[in-house]
Amino acid sequence: MVVLAVGCGAGQVSTTGGTNTTGTATGVTTGDATTGATTGGTQPTAPPNYRYEVVKVLPHDPRAFTQGLVFHDGYFLEGTGLNGESTLRKVEVETGKVLKKVDLEQKYFGEGIALLKDKIYQLTWQNQTGFVYELSTFKKLKSFEYPGEGWGITTDGEKLFVSDGTPFIRIWDPETLKETGRIEVKDDRGQIWSLNELEFVKGEIYANVWQTDMIARVDPKTGKVTGWINVQGLLKPEYSRPGQPQPDVLNGIAYDAKTDRLFVTGKLWPKVFEIKLVKVG
Repeated sequence: MVVLAVGCGAGQVSTTGGTNTTGTATGVTTGDATTGATTGGTQPTAPPNYRYEVVKVLPHDPRAFTQGLVFHDGYFLEGTGLNGESTLRKVEVETGKVLKKVDLEQKYFGEGIALLKDKIYQLTWQNQTGFVYELSTFKKLKSFEYPGEGWGITTDGEKLFVSDGTPFIRIWDPETLKETGRIEVKDDRGQIWSLNELEFVKGEIYANVWQTDMIARVDPKTGKVTGWINVQGLLKPEYSRPGQPQPDVLNGIAYDAKTDRLFVTGKLWPKVFEIKLVKVG
């Protein structure tokens, strides 16, 4: 199925392998999705699939167009999008209450965020502009420019990893905010397009694939997809209330390394889910 991207990442084309009735992942690529074939050599091994179990359902602002999510010191840091509604916020995990917020100017469409040491980095979609904030106060320290679009951003504690809707994740120096390298994300069937929100989890990059229920587990050194997480059916209709915006796509991954908790949410979702991964097969 070919999906023309509109909105975040406009102009990109992605081919999705979809999901089957057992809830296992079948992949999301722009390779040969019809036959899964490669040209020459031995067929690469397909990465393992994972399903989920819900541990806890938490409240979330249903008007937050989530573009980035980070767990820090018992709270969520969240970046939201849409022109005129983009923010950086600190959120109480158990209640969803917004404790602190910075509004972006109308012209900016906010995207992913990352926390490195005592600084928060926030991207914008097509403005080619990012912002650096002081963690404790949310004071804007500086703005910076970069080429292309900004989608997701995460860190391994030393470097910044940035997605732009293509199969490439750029690696930035956090001091100069210049590209120092990049990885090409592939599974056994080819390149993975529409990589969106990113999060480092136990040495891997977890990447939302835009307009799908899939999360790719990516080796940050090679770009190889090491697993597919399928969260189809996570957001049930009964979670939405009359008068709330229509929930949009899955987007938002946060990890609490101290207690090994994984959280996911989406754009305009009324809930955040703590989930446990279970390998299929």
